[in-house]
This record gives sequence, structure tokens and C-alpha cells, in this order.
Amino acid sequence: MIHHLGVEVRDLAASARFYDAVFFALGIRRLHESAAAIAYGVMEPTFWIVQRGRPPAPGYGHVAFAARGRAAGAAADAAGIAHGGRDDGPPGPRPQYGARTFAAYLRDPDGLRVEVVAR
Repeated sequence: MIHHLGVEVRDLAASARFYDAVFFALGIRRLHESAAAIAYGVMEPTFWIVQRGRPPAPGYGHVAFAARGRAAGAAADAAGIAHGGRDDGPPGPRPQYGARTFAAYLRDPDGLRVEVVAR
């Protein structure tokens, strides 16, 4: 159901030290690292810590739900908008995240970023 979860952090290095230690004990490892993000998982990156120069606050993190295909992703986007959500990026290909990635972005009624992704 959950594809990945991302959270904003104030200090990427300090947060990475914490999560490296916690996840090492759980058998989880770093699978991605860039100047602004580190991701952890077993087979695929599923938990991301991200530093974008904004302090952590409600609405800055996001949750991503896995869809079983593009049609399901587009349907979830439409349903969310029809039931109180706001568009935050229309359904479509997201090649920057992989050649086969299709995603839509919404904001829930409280402003949390919700992604629906299919690969």
C-alpha cells in the first residue's frame, strides 16, 4: 500500500547519523544518497529524509501510495480531488524517477502531500 514515505529534516547529516544507526539495527540500509536526500530500504528506497532549506512543519513531508497501473493512479487522483483534495501535480509520466514511473500529486484537506505512483 505505501510506496514510500518522505520527511523533511533540518540537518541532513545529523538526521542521517540517527537513521543510519536505527536502520542498521533493523537490517535496513541506505539505498540512495544525494546532496538533499537520503533514502533507506531493503530492496527499494521506502523511507526518505530530505533537506530543502525549509524547517520541518505540517505539510512538508509526503506519503506515496502504490497504484497497480496508470489508470488506477489517475482514478485515485480524480477521486481525491472530487473529495476535498487539491491538485499538486497532474497524473503523468515522471521519467526523472525512472523510465516507467507514472505519478500524480495531491494535497489532502490538511495540506499533506499525497503521491500516487505506478511503475
